Amino acid sequence: MEKIIIAKGVLHKLPDYMLKALKAKADILERWNKLTPIQRNEWICWVTIVKKTETRTEHIQRMLEELSEGKRQPCCWPGCPHRRPSAQKWFK
Repeated sequence: MEKIIIAKGVLHKLPDYMLKALKAKADILERWNKLTPIQRNEWICWVTIVKKTETRTEHIQRMLEELSEGKRQPCCWPGCPHRRPSAQKWFK
C-alpha cells in the first residue's frame, strides 16, 4: 500500500474533510502538494473560516475546481486574517 503524502499549511491545520476531498482526486492532490505552504494556508483558511456547512461544502468544491484550473490561491480573497493583520478589517 502506497502512503499518500499531503502537504500542510503554515498556520492552519488541514481538517479531515479537506483531506478527504484532496485524497479523492490524485491530480488535485499533486497540484496541492506543489503549492507553497502559504498558498495552502490561504486555501485552508478560506474553506474553514465560513460558519455554515453548506458554504464550506461550496468552498471545497470551488477549491477543487480552481486547483484543477491551475489557480494557486482563492480568487477575491483578502488573505488569511490570522496571518495578515491588514486582512482582519474584512472579517469584522
